[in-house]
Amino acid sequence: QVQLVESGGGLVQPGGSLRLSCSAFGSIFSIYCMAWYRQAPGNQRELVASITSTGNTNYADSVKGRFSISENAAKSMVYLQMNSLKPEDTAVYFCNAKMSTLDFWGRGTQVTVSS
Repeated sequence: QVQLVESGGGLVQPGGSLRLSCSAFGSIFSIYCMAWYRQAPGNQRELVASITSTGNTNYADSVKGRFSISENAAKSMVYLQMNSLKPEDTAVYFCNAKMSTLDFWGRGTQVTVSS
């Protein structure tokens, strides 16, 4: 089992930056991929960025060049640095961990981009 806790969301003006953090607890040694997803009202949850246990990263086209995913050496924390934020980035952001055929989710953190 893995527990995930997100932090770092909030209200930011267009063009601003935020860094989201996700703390992972439990059987983290079995995680092969961690990711950030987001869900805006009325929309499906979508993948924002992912990072594998070997360090390979993947980004949604809408955030390439603006967002960056990283993790600490112990692989117990994953971060999402978000720059040049746009109103369309407004959503609840969820941390996700993949282990074998299982998916674990955090409760989410709200990001609102508005002037």
